[in-house]
Amino acid sequence: MRSLYTKFVVLTIGIMLLSGVLAFIASNTYYQQKLKPANDQKNTVIALEMASFVEEHPTITLNEYLKNLSTIGYQIYLVERTGKESYFGAKFRNTALPSSTKDSVLNGEIYHGILHFPKQTFVTGFFANELSNSIGVPLTHRGENYALFIRPDIKLLFNEMHVLFGWLFGLMIVLSILMVVISAKYLVKPISKLTIATKSLSQGSYSVELDTKRSDELGVLSQSFKQMARKLEQSDEMRKEFISNISHDIQSPLSNIKGYTNLLEKEELSSNDRIQYISVIHGEISRLSNLTKQLLLLASLDRNEDILQKKTFNLSKQIKELIQNYQWLTNEKGIMLSYALPDIEFFGDPSLLNAVWDNLLTNAIKYNNPDGSIEIAVEKREKSIFITFNDSGIGMNEKEVERIFDRFYRADVARSRTVDGTGLGLSIVATIVKLHGGHTDVKSKENEGTSVIVELPID
Repeated sequence: MRSLYTKFVVLTIGIMLLSGVLAFIASNTYYQQKLKPANDQKNTVIALEMASFVEEHPTITLNEYLKNLSTIGYQIYLVERTGKESYFGAKFRNTALPSSTKDSVLNGEIYHGILHFPKQTFVTGFFANELSNSIGVPLTHRGENYALFIRPDIKLLFNEMHVLFGWLFGLMIVLSILMVVISAKYLVKPISKLTIATKSLSQGSYSVELDTKRSDELGVLSQSFKQMARKLEQSDEMRKEFISNISHDIQSPLSNIKGYTNLLEKEELSSNDRIQYISVIHGEISRLSNLTKQLLLLASLDRNEDILQKKTFNLSKQIKELIQNYQWLTNEKGIMLSYALPDIEFFGDPSLLNAVWDNLLTNAIKYNNPDGSIEIAVEKREKSIFITFNDSGIGMNEKEVERIFDRFYRADVARSRTVDGTGLGLSIVATIVKLHGGHTDVKSKENEGTSVIVELPID
């Protein structure tokens, strides 16, 4: 299997070669359509000027004149009416030229060999040192007719440029490939590290080292990957803690049920003890039932956001009815409960929101001090409704507040074991509020109390 590095290098070099071929084809098309006719026209003008100069100066020696012209960069071929041929300057590689062409020039026509040079020849046709790739014009000197054929001496004019362009082209290819190989390694290296880190994550190792100092997309990807690794590590720790907590919360009541069931089998058990043991068993069963109900509710909330069955209802009235249901418990603990609940209509799921207020109120009661107080307020501000539950209970420190919405987390485990609960209540609260597009905020101070503010947007 090829590595990404190899694929990148091969692909880049392939693109370079393909682009070179396409550029060559495009330049050849341009040469054939534009440059070759222009070159033919330019050399035709030069050839006619040569012939015109000879005709205007009959006293000059024709061969000497053409010999001098050849030294400044032209290959010249001269044909007399008698058939005599003369060459001046560098030799033509191919001197084949039809007799009909020579005769037509001798008879006064112009031969456009450069223009009509085979079109299938690429731009290299410009350098073709052939007699057929020349310009032929009629020339008259001292009453004699000649056919003058000329073409630029490319080797004389551009020999050094040939070498220069050859080195330039070769070095460009070598350096381009070398730079592709080096740059590809630089670009692919962080991806290779990401691949190793991914394998490490799949094996359960979350300690990954990546270069996050880059400012390009790979740097952003590395940063996001590290954040993902941290979140996966936190999720894994929460999963282990979740399993540990749920195992404890299920095993503890089951152990109590089993223990008290064994005690009930004793024949010498008194009637009062039997009633007490049965009461404990019922309590533990209720505890398990409440735990499973809350777990099922959380699973439903996590699995499907369409669980919401929204309708318009009186939110304040709902909270008032809930307060009446817990009046006996607040009286029993001597808690003073006050509220400010103006009539406010809200469009949401009344059943799920009732679970929110139920969890917040029971928490305020359970974790309150004897003869403490609870204040409940509902307020409509701009485009949101704020519901506040404020108690004078045991409160929490900053670390506990940060984790209060984690499932099965219970603040100050050592003392909260004496208070009945599952540690799922506030997690359910936060999830239901979030499904309604709202936000839950908790403010608390140890030994001073806790305030929970729920913000629900008005749809």
